[in-house]
Formats: sequence, structure tokens, C-alpha cells
Amino acid sequence: MNILEKIVQHKRIEVAEAKKGISVDELKEKSLFNRTCYSLRESVLDLDRNGIIAEFKRASPSKGIINDRSDVSEIAKAYEQNHVSAISVLTDSEFFKGTLDDLVAVREAVKIPVLRKEFIVDPFQITEAKAYGADIILLIAACLSSKEIKEFSAYAKKIGLNVLLEIHNEEELKDNKFDTIDAIGVNNRNLIDFSVSIQHSLDLASLIPVQYIKVSESGISDPDTIKLLKNEGFQAFLIGENFMKTEDPAQAIQDFVKHI
Repeated sequence: MNILEKIVQHKRIEVAEAKKGISVDELKEKSLFNRTCYSLRESVLDLDRNGIIAEFKRASPSKGIINDRSDVSEIAKAYEQNHVSAISVLTDSEFFKGTLDDLVAVREAVKIPVLRKEFIVDPFQITEAKAYGADIILLIAACLSSKEIKEFSAYAKKIGLNVLLEIHNEEELKDNKFDTIDAIGVNNRNLIDFSVSIQHSLDLASLIPVQYIKVSESGISDPDTIKLLKNEGFQAFLIGENFMKTEDPAQAIQDFVKHI
């Protein structure tokens, strides 16, 4: 069993337990559920923003603890002050040490789109995302069937969320071109062995239809890489651990964006 299969297996158990604690109707009664979500497209295309989707990430299966010191609200505010287009928040607890409380904290701290970075395997998690302040959900093609992606994205749009579909190859792209998806992200990290190559994005860039926001994800640690990706048509850039692994993530992003 590879790590992605292990995560998904655990996630199904985790979701089943979560359902015992709160119902969908109770989630819909939370105050954040009824807010109007910020538009990912508008934020990415805003000329005052830089296209970066900056991540708050405590740990990962491949690196272990990345940063368990920084305050989530302070980092979120620093990201926003440095003109990022959105903030990604890991909410998986078992493998990434994240929580839904982190999502709420970021939502309260900023006025830009917030992505719930999660391994979504059940519509319950989509309702949960809206109830805890997310504007965007992530659907990972490697975890879901085309039928599930279509159904999950349609439900997300119905309740007002933006949808980012993550792909790893041309086949996943070909099978999942739905009008209920706002953005398509190419993950440069192989979820099986965790190797990273920007070439994944470069190879798929021209194949992503123009109606989708094009996002390159993972392995971006140099402003010159963003310039290269922009030239290939990418409009957004999800940066995971590059800022979080430093002693001062707020200073790290400030230094980074100076050179874009």
C-alpha cells in the first residue's frame, strides 16, 4: 500500500467518525456556512495580487514536522499583506498535523480566498469545508473516480464553493473536464514516491483548456520558476513548504515576492 492509499483508507474511517459527532444539517446551521465565498478566479486575475496560493503546513508524510512553531493567524496575515491570491490550509490531522480550527483561524484573519487542503472522499467534507470558512475545495483525481469528481464538484458549486481539481497526468485531465470545476492544478509531486519535477506542469500546460484557471502545485522554491510557469500559461502557483520550513515564514514570503 502506497502513502496515498494509506491516507485515503484512514480518511474514510475518520469521516465516518466525524459523521457520528455532527450532522450535515448541523453543519449548515453554522454561521460561516451562509457566507458568500470569495472568487478564486477574481483573486488570481487581480493585477494587485501575484497568483501565489501560499500554504500553512505543519507537517507532511515525507518530511515529518516542517513547522510547529508559527502562529496560523499571523502567517495568514503576512501572506495576505504580501499580495498572495489565496491561502491553502492543511486540515488533515493524522498525516499533516492540521485541524479545522486552523481553517477557521485563517478565515477570521484574512479577506482573500481560503482553500481547504484535504483528501476529500465524501460530500460530508465539502459541507464541512463551507461550514468552517473555506472558499475553495480541493478534489484529487488520483483519489476519486470521474463520477465522484463530477458529483462532488457539482455539489460544491451548488453551495457556493470554488473547486480546484488536482491532476498528475494527461489521462486524469482528459477524463475530468467538467463545467463545475474552476481551476485545474498540476501537482509536480508524485504522490507515490514524493519525487518532484516542474516538468509535469510544463508538459500539461498547453493541454489544460483556457476556461480553467491553471495552477502549478508543489516544488516551487524559486521566483524564476514562477516566471517560467507564467510564460507557459499558468496563472496560479501553490507553494507548500517553501515558506513554512524557514524560521520566519512571514519574512520568507516578503523576500520571495520581491523577485517575482
